Amino acid sequence: EEIMAHSSNVSSVVLGKGSGRMLATGGDDCRVNIWSVSKPNCIMSLTGHTTPIESLQVNPNEKLIVAGSRSGSIRVWDLEAAKVLRTLPGHKANICSLHFHPFGSFVVSGSLDTNIKLWDIRRKGCIFTFKGHTEAVRCLRFSPDGRWVASAADDHTVKLWDLAAGKLMFEFTGHTGPVNVVEFHPNEYLLASGSSDRTVRFWDLEKFQVVSCIEEEATPVRCVLFSPDGCCLYSGFQDSLRVYGWEPERCFDVVLVNWGKVADLSISNNQLIGVSFAQSTVSSFVVDLSRVPKSDSVPHGLIRDDQPLVPPTPTGSSLRRIYDRPSTSCSKPQSRVKHNSESERHSPSSEDDRDEKESKAEIQNQEDYKEIFQPKNAICRTPPRNEPFPAPPEDEPGTAKEAVKPSQAVDVQTLLPKPELVRTPDPVQRPPIASSTSLARTEPSVIPAARNEPIGLKASDFLPAVRNQSQTELVDEEAMSQIRKGHETMCVVLTSRHKNLDAVRAVWSTSDIKASVGRHLGLNSLDSAVAINDLSVVVDLLNIVNQKASLWKLDLCTIVLPQIEKLLQSKYESYVQTGCTSLKLILQRFLPLITDILAAPPSVGVDISREERLHKCKLCYKQLKNISNVVKNKSGLSGRHGSAFRELLLLMAVLD
Repeated sequence: EEIMAHSSNVSSVVLGKGSGRMLATGGDDCRVNIWSVSKPNCIMSLTGHTTPIESLQVNPNEKLIVAGSRSGSIRVWDLEAAKVLRTLPGHKANICSLHFHPFGSFVVSGSLDTNIKLWDIRRKGCIFTFKGHTEAVRCLRFSPDGRWVASAADDHTVKLWDLAAGKLMFEFTGHTGPVNVVEFHPNEYLLASGSSDRTVRFWDLEKFQVVSCIEEEATPVRCVLFSPDGCCLYSGFQDSLRVYGWEPERCFDVVLVNWGKVADLSISNNQLIGVSFAQSTVSSFVVDLSRVPKSDSVPHGLIRDDQPLVPPTPTGSSLRRIYDRPSTSCSKPQSRVKHNSESERHSPSSEDDRDEKESKAEIQNQEDYKEIFQPKNAICRTPPRNEPFPAPPEDEPGTAKEAVKPSQAVDVQTLLPKPELVRTPDPVQRPPIASSTSLARTEPSVIPAARNEPIGLKASDFLPAVRNQSQTELVDEEAMSQIRKGHETMCVVLTSRHKNLDAVRAVWSTSDIKASVGRHLGLNSLDSAVAINDLSVVVDLLNIVNQKASLWKLDLCTIVLPQIEKLLQSKYESYVQTGCTSLKLILQRFLPLITDILAAPPSVGVDISREERLHKCKLCYKQLKNISNVVKNKSGLSGRHGSAFRELLLLMAVLD
């Protein structure tokens, strides 16, 4: 599911860990918006911050939310009462990370100023400041028993802090890049950390040593989450989810998910929910964990060569110490937490009261707000059933695996479990995780810019058909002749394109852009590129011009705009991207000038240069009107292109 979360760029997203269905987004518009993952409309919008939101966190029972801004200010909102609860100033730079205590009224914050602060929400003060990191603190987590805080930072270290003693317990080193995320095991004295060095490390909190290290040839680790039973770790990479075990270290499964740079993970009803954001949109994805093997399945990835394959530890048994949790939830702060001096504590002031009065909670959807938040105030109620997202259809073995978006299924019956379907795990071929693609290979309507093989090209097309099934070997000469069949044609195409680019480059190198856009066989270079009637040459030229906005002139716009209209309607994703970039530059740089000149009264006397400029503006205006129809038709697209077209549509609103 994809939503337009803010009027400006989204800067932070987080999922509620209680239900897995609550989504909070922060944006450059300084707002915090509250959503339900399964619903498209914003439930509540929280205001009060004066700088963009950099970090968000929801407390375990999803009644409170804390947001940190670029200025270092922290605000806590009560979602049931729909009002700001506390304003916590103290940091001197961006708030990079936040986390709620599992059962107390505490919040811990990490900042670009390298400090970690522990806050008492009820007393509105800073209890203690932990110092030790030398770069930004990117992630913070309380231990399940609430006694420790783990911190991950850009200085390549993971630190463990003792809240009662108010000091550093241990520093874990070994990562060779910034550490992006850290997570405690739900039961055992075990800690996992993920880094930009593309490794996931597991640390023993009793022996203070590394248990295992898993290195992937993928992308930086963006988020990690232990399964509720603690038998595996889910790791979010760009466009993939990986399932790890640590004793011994192994990868049980890899799930391809088109979520880009995933920002947060949560588990609800045996479904893993992931969210990512790009510009002003937020996308949510669902992976059915019942189809993802864990420790009781044959491992999917590589196992360390120097260690034998050890049978997985039975569920419920533990290799190390278990956390001691209090028997009842603690609503009072622990008295043994070390406090700072009086000068470190923060007391209420009239300035803070004014800040809280200026903070507002705007309820956008009254019906959803009452359904989700207000019933919690009742003395006794039956909690609503938290239905899982629609399950994807079963696929044939051998099809591609990818995650399904919540909006892809509409049949209510698919929400109900089907007990009669009992499936035996197959160690060789497993059913796909979610909805599959068709087995028939068809050419897509839009050809992606990044692809591993040519569209519509099969290797078998280059080889002669085997008429006799017993014939398993081909004569080398016969195979080579088939492979070379289209080679000469392709060489001619590439040679022609190279010659055309050389011609344009030769003119460009002898003069500035206006003349380089200079003369070539009676035409300027851009005109010659257009006359070649090859959009690939135009794209190559625009990709150069787009890198320097000062190269753009009004004369250039009159030549380029008709070509941009063609690029926006191309089936090639890279052509569309170049067209959108060029059009955005033109709109930002020249649209105000064009509208001002067209709205100006006619001049007295003869002004040839003004008349020429007026003629060019009229021509550009007419071309932009034609392009606006194309942009309007494509603004309903989803994904990155849809966002780009919607942004262009806003810029072109003055044309209506």
